Amino acid sequence: MTPTSEVYRLIDLMPASGRMYCKLVDKPEQAAVIHTDLPMPWHRSRPILINFDLWGRLSRPQRDLLLLRTVSWLTGIKWLKPDLNRGLAIAGVIGTVFEFAQADAVGVLMAGGLTALAGLQAWRSIQSPQREIEADEAAIQIAQRRGYSESEAARHLLAAIEAVAKIELRSGLRFAELLRTQNLRAIAGLSPVGVPETLRRE
Repeated sequence: MTPTSEVYRLIDLMPASGRMYCKLVDKPEQAAVIHTDLPMPWHRSRPILINFDLWGRLSRPQRDLLLLRTVSWLTGIKWLKPDLNRGLAIAGVIGTVFEFAQADAVGVLMAGGLTALAGLQAWRSIQSPQREIEADEAAIQIAQRRGYSESEAARHLLAAIEAVAKIELRSGLRFAELLRTQNLRAIAGLSPVGVPETLRRE
């Protein structure tokens, strides 16, 4: 496997939305197998950084599911998606500008506080375990259109998460990864217990 041939293969594997926004970048110096930063609203491209030396230690199905999962997470982030928190943040910004124009210090403080609170809530929802689990489930749906069965895709993604932790010499899985693996075991039919709604939203 050469980085160039693998990049072409992965681009072909991606859904159309992934090809439009995600860019695969060879990053041999990074300690992580695959890494991406939280994309800001003004970023057009969403780079996915891959250490192909480490990447090659995963099986092909594991690489497929890991890439599809990363693409699903990136394309699932919609900063301008209308919801209560984003609506409050926009209202807070408008209110802050209006109160500033009126030279009302108390009004600026209140509107600015509303903006910060709503923005923090929107930020937390994007980085919540719920979003992580949704990205896994979206990747499994895409994998089914690429010839994998649902349980097979869940098993490969589960194995990939565990293998990446070992390759990166981590002592164990992170909290969100533990929730994800439990959910994947349930999808794969390896466990009768899924992730409770209360933990999904932590």
